[in-house]
Amino acid sequence: MHFKQPEILYFLFLLIVPILVHLFQLRRFKKEYFTNVRFLKILSIQTRKSSKIKKWLLLTCRMLLLACIIIAFAQPFFESKDSKNASNEMYIVLDNSFSMQAKGKKGELLKRAVQELLEETPENATFSLLTNNDNYWNTDIKTIRSELQNLKYSATPFQLTTILAKIKARKSAFKKDIIIITDAVGLTPNQLKNIDTDNVPYFIVPKAEQKNNVAVDSVFIRQTLDDFYELGINATNYSEDFKPISMALYNQNKLVAKTIINFKSKNETVNFTIPKQAFHGYVSIEDNDLTYDNKLFFSISKIKKTNVISIGAPEKNNFLGRIYTNDEFNYGSFALSNLDYNSIDKQDAIILNELDEIPQALQTTLKSFVNKGGNLIVIPSEIVSISNLNTFLKQFGTTQFQSLEPNEKLITKINFNHPLFAGVFENKTNNFQYPKAKKTFVISTTSPSVLNFEDQSPFLTGLKNAVSSVYVFSAPINTLNSNFQQSPLIVPVFYKMALSKPNNGISANTIGNSSSYVVSVLLSKDEILTVKNQEEQFIPVQKLLNNKVQLFFNDYPEKAGNYTIYDSQKPIENISFNYPRTESDLNQVNENLLSDYKTGDSISTIFDTLQTNRTDNQIWKWFIIFALLFLALETAIIKFVK
Repeated sequence: MHFKQPEILYFLFLLIVPILVHLFQLRRFKKEYFTNVRFLKILSIQTRKSSKIKKWLLLTCRMLLLACIIIAFAQPFFESKDSKNASNEMYIVLDNSFSMQAKGKKGELLKRAVQELLEETPENATFSLLTNNDNYWNTDIKTIRSELQNLKYSATPFQLTTILAKIKARKSAFKKDIIIITDAVGLTPNQLKNIDTDNVPYFIVPKAEQKNNVAVDSVFIRQTLDDFYELGINATNYSEDFKPISMALYNQNKLVAKTIINFKSKNETVNFTIPKQAFHGYVSIEDNDLTYDNKLFFSISKIKKTNVISIGAPEKNNFLGRIYTNDEFNYGSFALSNLDYNSIDKQDAIILNELDEIPQALQTTLKSFVNKGGNLIVIPSEIVSISNLNTFLKQFGTTQFQSLEPNEKLITKINFNHPLFAGVFENKTNNFQYPKAKKTFVISTTSPSVLNFEDQSPFLTGLKNAVSSVYVFSAPINTLNSNFQQSPLIVPVFYKMALSKPNNGISANTIGNSSSYVVSVLLSKDEILTVKNQEEQFIPVQKLLNNKVQLFFNDYPEKAGNYTIYDSQKPIENISFNYPRTESDLNQVNENLLSDYKTGDSISTIFDTLQTNRTDNQIWKWFIIFALLFLALETAIIKFVK
């Protein structure tokens, strides 16, 4: 037993007062004379014995009464089993990712968790609340009531490691109680590795009753025809029951097409054919489970002609004119001696076609061209200066040329996963007529290969950075050295190498993706681009690249949808953003993952457990009760004991 005010126990010395009162009778006895006391002698003896017993009983009661009062004022208590953590700081981590849209027994998981926090959190409790995208430090339930009631789902996936790092960064002299409310969708063992052993968290894992869900994952241009685009829409069914799902395509909120998805497997691709023109809309499905992944927003910009020039001997550039036709490209062919260096910055792609040597001035200009978003294609000459070429390529990566070998090789392998071939092939094919090269350079590179020879050495490598790409062939492709110009691969390879994504293709960005976006627009230093729609507006981080601007969106926008990029009030280009699909699979929960951690069914259970384990057992009230009992006993003794 412990005392909060142990110094009051010194008053126990006052117990000597009733002892003195009872041992020393201060009252003087007065003699009374009777005529005959023979009959009272026996009665007198009995009364004296009874009086002594009564006095001792009163003495005991009064001493116990006084002792109980003194001990009660000293506030005795029994220490709780977890009293050392009674002063811990409290942190509540609330997962507001889209998987918390799933419905449990009492409704949506997030809304139910918020309601419990509002109802069960003590009003005088100070805590810090952390969600996927917001932090509220050292607050109380009254202060953040409005924020909790208006809490929205976050496009930022639940990253426990990041949140725990924020908590750990809060330096304090006290330990921390961390209550984590999450459905554990996507939670991995790696995220639990960094949990501080001194601050063991309590997990509350609300469970969804139904884990079925269908998500629209991605969209791509399957085929480009003369007047139409053939779109491919990828959808994933995460349920065991493959029910038919309705899918609709909208352009500018107007219904364009509608179909039914009959899932035969987990993944299905649905095709739509739309006119070959600008598109700014979305595809949606009717699914009653998670709703955030039922829409996929995308934009197709109006086709702009791509500016391409080739630098080399005119007779070797002829085949490029048949690929870069006037309906889609502004193509020009120049000999090195006739090249206008001022025109380079206006190009989207430049092809160095079998130059024997690259002048230093051209190297410097091309380096700046690539850094500012231009694509570069390098085809070596048989008599190229290897040292000169390697010095030039060293500016863009690790690709280096070595010796020229006269051994004929077949080009037998296509890297179908390379971004260059996205949307080119419907199926992987192996039974095509292999092109060949008679003389090839041995090259060393860490860049991914696009095409390989039969001995697995690279024929075409591609190095892509944030704004541009550099492609390097390992052999001349003139008709004397190779039949690659007659191969079916020649058109898609050179067509895709010249294209820059902002001019052609689909815009369907993911919120939170670190990749950048390049817009073809000429701005002055004081001008900025703004991205907005009817609901949201923001200014992205931007970098000027001559006649282009590189945009970095980071975690913007907050809401998925179709947006437009503006230069002041002038619309420049349409762009679309979507939530990441990382929360779509509700089955990615490992229930055994948290078996080694403390868990609770609800926030009230955790609060009750903490309070019970850390609240001292106050027993001063019992001493007050005992004091009252001894007072009543004393009164009874005085009244009834003779």
